[in-house]
Amino acid sequence: MARPIIAIVGRPNVGKSTLFNRVIGWRKAIVDAQAGLTRDRLYGVAEWRGREFTVVDTAGLDLNTAKDSSRAAIEAQTTVAIEQADVIVLLLDVRQGVSPIDRDIAQMLRRSRRRVIVAANKADSPHDQHLAHEVLELGFDAPALISAQHGLGVGDLLDQILDALPPPEAESGADDKADRLAIMGRPNVGKSSLLNALLGDERALVSPTPGTTRDPVDTEMTYDGVPVVLIDTAGIRRKSSSRDRLERYSLLRGIHAMERADAVLLVVDASAGVLAQDQHVAGYALEAGKGLVIVVNKIDLVEPAMRKPAHWRKALAPEFKFAAFAPVVTVSAKTREGIGSLLPVALEVVGQRRIKMPPSELNRVLRDAFLQHPPPSYKGRRLKVTYATQASDEAPTVVLFVNDTNLLHFSYRRYLEKKVRERFGLVGNPLRLVLRSEEARRSRPRAAK
Repeated sequence: MARPIIAIVGRPNVGKSTLFNRVIGWRKAIVDAQAGLTRDRLYGVAEWRGREFTVVDTAGLDLNTAKDSSRAAIEAQTTVAIEQADVIVLLLDVRQGVSPIDRDIAQMLRRSRRRVIVAANKADSPHDQHLAHEVLELGFDAPALISAQHGLGVGDLLDQILDALPPPEAESGADDKADRLAIMGRPNVGKSSLLNALLGDERALVSPTPGTTRDPVDTEMTYDGVPVVLIDTAGIRRKSSSRDRLERYSLLRGIHAMERADAVLLVVDASAGVLAQDQHVAGYALEAGKGLVIVVNKIDLVEPAMRKPAHWRKALAPEFKFAAFAPVVTVSAKTREGIGSLLPVALEVVGQRRIKMPPSELNRVLRDAFLQHPPPSYKGRRLKVTYATQASDEAPTVVLFVNDTNLLHFSYRRYLEKKVRERFGLVGNPLRLVLRSEEARRSRPRAAK
């Protein structure tokens, strides 16, 4: 099921990034992020009261000082965030009160049909709350008084956000039986051409079906008897003089598509190479627990020696160190070279997500790993795993019950992940290792005999 999206909107220097980091920090305290992911991400996955959601940190709006063209570009960015968000957090500075820019932003939000929650930030003490009454002039409910830096009131804000979210989507019938693949990438890398090339396969039976309002069309097909849904995000393109920022924000249009997918087909341009936005998409896909296939398109534009997957696996390794397990497929949507190999690889990645790791075999693999290379000691203590089991999460997840959750070094985490992958595969999928204390396992209620 797709995670709901929360967009943090406001003018510069009101603490949007601080609040973003604070909210994302709740989840990181439970599950460590994959080592090596790009640090300057625009989005993150958070968890509160057992429900996961996507948080988007938008750029600060400064509509008074912007030139006409820049103002249109910035408003376009915010419009994209508003369109894709289920709930919008309008962040203000309680110590400065409501500014004309805040009023402009509030007017922009009122024109949307989204649920807006106002948060008055930097309320570090009771004396900082005396300007909160000004916020009521904006026409929204009473603000949540918070201090993002110190965490004060953030829990109450998250409670409000969860109460405002739509209920989790009910499981649908036939649609859930299909493998769902989201085609994503920067503008002009050939996503639409790739979609058309995939649908042109003579073994594919195609029928377009309407999707949600945010994802206009999904395409259902069967490939060698396997039902597949291709989720097209080709409509995310937006040209502007502020191109780099807008391309980052255009990915907002693909977040819902990614959340609904089993795997992401990340399309990169062979003639242009890898840019930061490609890494953003890959990093978010893995953090969201999705499978990943890197599709190098337009190989008809490069030398013959550069058209082989082996060349690109080596060439892309430095940029995608955090996704070394992702398969690389080289194609030309224009000439159809390599197209026949893409869906088999993608469906194999989806199949690897559903691999079951029997507890007995999983624990044997980990015992052997500990014997071959014992964990390092820290202050005279050494990590001990008493039991391991596979969680029921959508993404491959292993829960380790240990003597101390603080004793697992990131390098030893990578070592354990490597050993599990050597035994169970999990090609193209992130592997999450979640640590729980042995006391938590002992305190779990036992089934009655």
